[in-house]
Amino acid sequence: MTPRFEPVIIGFLCNWCSYTGADLAGVARLQYPPNLRPIRVMCTGMVHPDLVTEAFASGADGVLIMGCHPGECHYFKGNIKAAARAKVISIILRASGVDPRRFELNWISSAEASVFAKLITEFTMRIVKLGPHKVAP
Repeated sequence: MTPRFEPVIIGFLCNWCSYTGADLAGVARLQYPPNLRPIRVMCTGMVHPDLVTEAFASGADGVLIMGCHPGECHYFKGNIKAAARAKVISIILRASGVDPRRFELNWISSAEASVFAKLITEFTMRIVKLGPHKVAP
C-alpha cells in the first residue's frame, strides 16, 4: 500500500489578523490538517511574488497568503496591494508551468478561527487531489 500524499503548504500570514486567527484556532483546539508551514509577515502587502515562486521552486505543493479583510489593514492598503500582486502571481505561476490552483489569497480576521481551520482543510484537500508539485529541474 502506498502512503498517502501529505502536501507541504507554505502560508504567509499577516501578523495582525490571519496569524492571530491561526493562533486562536490552536487555542480553541480546532482540528485542521497539519500541512501548513506558517510564515508570519507584518503585512500581506510585503509578500513579493518572488517569495511565492521561490516556495514552489523549493518544493512546496501549495502556497497561501492570508491577511486582514479589505478596509481593515493595519497598514491601510497593504491587503489591496496583496490582491493586486496575487493576480500577477497567478500569471507568473501559469507561465512557469505551476497550476494556479496551488496558490490562493484569503482574508481572515483575528476572530475567525473556524474560518481559518475550514480554509486550511479545504485547501489541503485540493492540493491532495492535485498531487505533488513537480519541481522543474
